[in-house]
Amino acid sequence: MKVTSLVENTSRRGLPVEHGLSLHIQLDNGRQVLFDMGQRRLFADNAERLGIRLADVDAAIVSHGHYDHGGGLRAFLELNDKAKVYVHRHAFEPHYSLRESGLRYIGIDHDLATHERVVLCGDETQIGEDMVLFAGVDGQCLMPIGNRLLFGPRQDVNDDFRHEQSLIIKEKEKTVLFAGCAHSGIVNIIRKGIRVAGRPFTHVFAGMHLVKNGLSEEGEAAFIHSLAQELTAQAHCHYFTMHCTGTTQYGLLSKEMSETISYMACGDRVKI
Repeated sequence: MKVTSLVENTSRRGLPVEHGLSLHIQLDNGRQVLFDMGQRRLFADNAERLGIRLADVDAAIVSHGHYDHGGGLRAFLELNDKAKVYVHRHAFEPHYSLRESGLRYIGIDHDLATHERVVLCGDETQIGEDMVLFAGVDGQCLMPIGNRLLFGPRQDVNDDFRHEQSLIIKEKEKTVLFAGCAHSGIVNIIRKGIRVAGRPFTHVFAGMHLVKNGLSEEGEAAFIHSLAQELTAQAHCHYFTMHCTGTTQYGLLSKEMSETISYMACGDRVKI
């Protein structure tokens, strides 16, 4: 399996960047999957720069209903005329972020909910023999503190992230988890994912939404220490993190987790 970052907040290769996420996944059997699409068209421009033909993608996923993950959906549907796009049925609802100036709309284009190739998903959706999407994550372990600034259709109630879904791919001895921002808490997502997969993960690709946490330096260090302990408790699992984890927060995690965690910037390609 090869995973290439088409959109991420940072770059080591001189590629244009934006606040967002898009990953191209090439399976050993030749199938291609696109996981998230960034804000607009940058994912497509960077794919071309990296020699990836998005017209050949077989399936696409939008992890949740925020613009920096599903804003490029229309562009993808124009570039690719065959792939189904799997989006949680609640992802097209309105979503907001609280800024200094007030609430800002951060949702995705609702008009695309009825597109013939958009598949509206529930709590578990099979995409093939060895690929499944799951949502409906419960548990409150180490929830992202930044969630307090995020709201759903009711603008006075914090988002419950029922629109967030994660992807499991099984390939030979590998069991791989892909999570966009892990608003439901990466530990909670991993725990449910193991129940769905029936076996532990060997690799996890995920933003962990550790930015904008409002914690003191000591409080942030304590939170990340607890998170690192939970993540390293998953034996023989390697983590690739990105995007909303934050580079500063990644630095703290990597001190705790050593070689079990890596940062994936725009243009990076990983073979597992």
